[in-house]
Amino acid sequence: MTWIIQAFLSLIIAISFAIIFNAPRKKLLACGVVGMSGWMIYSGYAMLTGDSVQASFAGAFVVALAAHILSKRFRMPMILFSVPGIILLVPGGLAYNAMRNVVENDYLTAISFASRAFMTSGAIAMGLVFAEVLMQLIFKYLRKKETTSHNA
Repeated sequence: MTWIIQAFLSLIIAISFAIIFNAPRKKLLACGVVGMSGWMIYSGYAMLTGDSVQASFAGAFVVALAAHILSKRFRMPMILFSVPGIILLVPGGLAYNAMRNVVENDYLTAISFASRAFMTSGAIAMGLVFAEVLMQLIFKYLRKKETTSHNA
């Protein structure tokens, strides 16, 4: 039951951020589905492995793949779909706890939270980049296949 609730809430949150970023009304549901898919992959991976950094990479990778596919399908910029989807994965709570502990002069705890926030942010960036590279390789292969079939 919690999976259904998480899916529904992540869909609503991603749609809300898409509204904030002025996405076209007809594409709000697609933006929400991208965010929901990224969150569900993150949540499932984190539950299976217990590692939120790897789960963030997997979630960001799925968000970027879905955003690429939808951007090609709807002929719209990829960022329209990826930003609302990636917002759900941003480690804001970790960054907040790091800053709170700095203010409270608990530097060891602050370093722990900050390092986890930095690793999670880096994993999100790597997930986006790896998906971009994969999609470019796929598109290059498809273009090459298309040109060879036209020449034959």
